[in-house]
Amino acid sequence: MKAPFTIGTVGHFGLAVRNPRRSAQWFMRVLGLRKEFEFEDGVAVGNDNVTIVFMKGKPSPETIGHMSFHLPSMAVLRKALTHLKKHKVKIEDPGDEIGPEAPGSPHMGLWFYDADGYRWELSVQGGR
Repeated sequence: MKAPFTIGTVGHFGLAVRNPRRSAQWFMRVLGLRKEFEFEDGVAVGNDNVTIVFMKGKPSPETIGHMSFHLPSMAVLRKALTHLKKHKVKIEDPGDEIGPEAPGSPHMGLWFYDADGYRWELSVQGGR
C-alpha cells in the first residue's frame, strides 16, 4: 500500500548519552553543529539539515548501527578526515579510512565513533 505522504528531511532524532552537555560540546567542536536548545537533562545541537537531541541516559550504540551524513565531494571528505584526526576522533580502519560504503558501491565514506560509542559515517554519493 502506498503511503499518502512523503517523508521529508530529518527533523531530529534523540540519543541517550552519559553526559548531554559534553556530547553537545563534542559535536559542536568536531562536526561544526550549533546548540539549538537545552532542556532538563538534555541538549539539542544541529544545523539546517538535522538536529540531534542528547538525553541523559544509558548509551545504546548497538540500537542504530550507524547514521550517515552526505558531503558534497571527495575533497571535502578528505578534509573531514584530516579534521577528525586533528581532534583525535576514533576512526574505523586506521590507515585505510576512506572506502566504499559496501562492496561494489559507487559511494565512498569514512566511519568514526563518538565518546558514547555511537558509529557515524560521512559519505560522498557517487564518489568512487
